[in-house]
Amino acid sequence: MQKRNVIIIGAAGRDFHNFNTCYRNNPDFNVVAFTAAQIPDIDNRRYPADLAGEQYPDGIPICSEEGLAELINEYNVEECVFSYSDMSYNKVMNLAALVNASGADFKLLGLNSTMLKSTKPVIATGAVRTGGGKSEASRRIAEILKSEGIRVVAIRHPMPYGNLVKQAVQRFASIEDLQKHECTIEEMEEYEPHVIRNTVIYSGVDYEAILREAEKEDCDVILWDGGNNDFPFIKPDLMITMVDPQRAGHELSYYPGETTLRIADVVVINKIESADLKDLQLVRKNAAKTAPNAIFVDACSPTFVDNPGLFKGKRVLVIEEGPTVTHGEIKHSYGSITALKYGASELVDPRPYAVGKLKETYEQYPELGPVLPSMGYSPQQVKDLEVTIENTPCDLVAIATPIDISRVIRINKPNVKISYELQEIGKPDLSDVIKDFLKKHKLT
Repeated sequence: MQKRNVIIIGAAGRDFHNFNTCYRNNPDFNVVAFTAAQIPDIDNRRYPADLAGEQYPDGIPICSEEGLAELINEYNVEECVFSYSDMSYNKVMNLAALVNASGADFKLLGLNSTMLKSTKPVIATGAVRTGGGKSEASRRIAEILKSEGIRVVAIRHPMPYGNLVKQAVQRFASIEDLQKHECTIEEMEEYEPHVIRNTVIYSGVDYEAILREAEKEDCDVILWDGGNNDFPFIKPDLMITMVDPQRAGHELSYYPGETTLRIADVVVINKIESADLKDLQLVRKNAAKTAPNAIFVDACSPTFVDNPGLFKGKRVLVIEEGPTVTHGEIKHSYGSITALKYGASELVDPRPYAVGKLKETYEQYPELGPVLPSMGYSPQQVKDLEVTIENTPCDLVAIATPIDISRVIRINKPNVKISYELQEIGKPDLSDVIKDFLKKHKLT
């Protein structure tokens, strides 16, 4: 039987996982290329031979998604596997039409093909869109587990934007580990909040190897900390999915967020403190219809500022978490809402002052609101972020990223850190849910 030529359409995350689990050692397929999108500067690399396996002694090229039709023709491709997240159904099907018109099949891999099985009980967090509050939920879950005397190790959805061989299996237990693994700002934003709370967290490229290393830790429970709106790489025993009334309707119109909602054991309706009542009712209705057997938990993500009086009457430049306001499409996130709440006279629009890679980001996301995304996927982006802040005329810089980026970049202006955590409202809450989970798995 002749091998089927395959392209995996990705964004440096699920694409590698799908390859590792379904194609790496499969003699029926020949993966001729990965394509890359969504994240800047992740194409023009190779998936290395050390990770690709014996069938790929030269590795596999990673090309720009823009050339997908040409690649299908050049390599006589029969199958394209869509393997990244937080895409509207419109965009997914536009891509499917391009693939089909080029002569190839368009494929989406499901849970049974891609989920690994752990020897430990697994709690997973996911969301219907990027920026829905998964990170806060994961921190809250780890906190509850520890309060019950349960040892927990986290595994984070991948962000391998550097040397893929070095990033195959990464373990973070200290701030020094972030430096050791040469983390980008985006990676620090996800790993550091766990590390400073004394939770060991793993990430990388090869999730079979990552899971087996995590299971060797002195732990009782594995916590999957999801990324974007993707479903877990590891089969969960308890699936907790965040829905976001700030983007009502998106729970049924973005891939694979609806999948993540449909497999939920618990649905957390987050940000209800800042939601329009009509939008909140729509999300409740859609979620209840899509996940009728799930437990529903109400929550908010209040912000905390040491000196809120600093905002009064000031022109404020707000720095928000990059993915949330770029492909997550939130125009006003935690920083903007907090600045206006405490009396900022103006949210300064940084777009006219953006340079380099940040200027390109605004061109790629023209609907991006008057905020500065914390883009830091490369040293050049970090430098461009620093220069853009310096160029922007403002009285105060509000840092609403999960880490205090003033520790990473130089900010020569008055600045204030905004933090945020998940708080449940009423009953049932996550503590109730997790205590029931621990009883079920005889961990109490």
